[in-house]
Amino acid sequence: MRRSNVRSVNCGNNQREADKMDPMKLQFRSNNRPGYRNHPFKQHNGKSSLVLYTTIAFVFVFLCYFLVFPNRSDSANHYYGHKKFGIVIDGGSTGTRIHVFKYEVEKDGILRYDFGKNGLASMKVNPGLSAFAEEPERAASAVAELVEFGRKRVPREYWRETEIRLMATAGMRMLEKGVQDRILEACRTVLRGSGFRFYDDWASVISGSDEGVYAWVVANYALGTLGGDPKQTTGIIELGGASAQVTFVSDESLPPEYSRKVKYGNFTYILYSHSLLQYGQNVAFELLRESLIMRSEELDTLQNGKLMDPCIPRGYTHDTGSGKFSPGSLAEKSGYLSALQPGGNFSECRSASLMLLQKDKEKCSYINCYVGSTFIPKLQGKFLATENFFHTSKFFGLGQQAFLSDLVVAGERFCEDDWSKLKMKYYSLDDDDLLRYCFSSAYIVALLHDSLGIALDDERIVYANQVENIPLDWALGAYILQSRTSTDYEHSPSVASVIAGDSFTLLIVFGVLVVLIFTVWYFSKCGKPQLKTIYDLEKGKYIVTRVSRYS
Repeated sequence: MRRSNVRSVNCGNNQREADKMDPMKLQFRSNNRPGYRNHPFKQHNGKSSLVLYTTIAFVFVFLCYFLVFPNRSDSANHYYGHKKFGIVIDGGSTGTRIHVFKYEVEKDGILRYDFGKNGLASMKVNPGLSAFAEEPERAASAVAELVEFGRKRVPREYWRETEIRLMATAGMRMLEKGVQDRILEACRTVLRGSGFRFYDDWASVISGSDEGVYAWVVANYALGTLGGDPKQTTGIIELGGASAQVTFVSDESLPPEYSRKVKYGNFTYILYSHSLLQYGQNVAFELLRESLIMRSEELDTLQNGKLMDPCIPRGYTHDTGSGKFSPGSLAEKSGYLSALQPGGNFSECRSASLMLLQKDKEKCSYINCYVGSTFIPKLQGKFLATENFFHTSKFFGLGQQAFLSDLVVAGERFCEDDWSKLKMKYYSLDDDDLLRYCFSSAYIVALLHDSLGIALDDERIVYANQVENIPLDWALGAYILQSRTSTDYEHSPSVASVIAGDSFTLLIVFGVLVVLIFTVWYFSKCGKPQLKTIYDLEKGKYIVTRVSRYS
């Protein structure tokens, strides 16, 4: 005689019904030996089965995927050891320059750059993008000419994977936001149809701080100190046309707005980086002459129509049509420009430059404001002085490690010389370019020595625009950081990077995987035969018997 006693496993039945027992069953169980409770017919754990079937499903689907799409597994090997290209367009204040880079990614994952003649090609067109403020659409033709240069330097089969970016600097930063946007949109139209890889936000006006960081990166890359001890790195001071940048590792506590963090290799660098907008050589020269005119009007010192300009060599005759002033500048509107008379006095030009650099210093809210109201910590370590620092030093025949005192002597001699003699000596130079060297020599001394506190005989400053065969151009630094970031992202083993490479195919694969897992789970749960545990009174023990699913 058999009596149904314990539980029935039915797909979809309520657990409470499965656990119901009558009094007779309870009585028999209370007297049964404990060993019979763990009989060999006990039901398998559902979670363990699900994990097992899920693992099998994953392995099956991905084996199928890599068999069907074998090129996917070879993509990394195809990438490593092959050359790659990248393009950066520098939208400077005086011109727009394209840089076409070539590099390789070795099997060890290290990027091998070639900034020599075989790996770097550049071209510049004039004027800068900011000159198209009144006619933004004209910026497109300038960029189109540069893009065509890039197409000739990058093999066609690499176009689709070659990133092209446009980064505008101080000239554009001086324009209103609406004007910036119109010029950039004209450039984007060209870049979208270039054939290169481009997104709209890759054409932008970068901050002066970014510009300084990029310049610091390429300088220390060239010197071999990037990726090493922060204390062994070299700072950089740039003197551009519309702005000046100061960037270096500082151990002082820095206000957040002046602090930048750069991670390279195993080191993280905390940098002071700031751009002194309107303190570039060309804009400062214009502002100085404007300040002379304003001071004369305020003090009523203009006598007999004569106004002395100490930064113009003696004997120079001003041509009102040749002045390179920005549209709408005070000097252009005032009518006094032709009244500026050459004074040719280095000391007075230096004093006038210092006055310009110290403007608004009373508004300083920090402990140190060496230039205007801008926070600048005490300079630490060695420095490279680039761009117009280098050009001025080279013009006067000074070495890369010349003292500022040498520049003082050379500047005094130049400013006080007669213009006719200077023209004969430097006959190959344009008048406007030659005219600026009196001011630039005095301005550099006023900036580096009188403002930033660098001694006249300090050996820490090296004037250079290149280290070995690597140009000290901020665009190269931008490319170094961006290429590393792009490579790390594209070849990261993360799921996100894998999906990005072939999203449509993988969505199908994952969809199939989900359906397969659900199917396996369903049949593992509901496809098992139904069992019933009963107590056999004749045999005196529990037994498991198969029953019909629909009984």
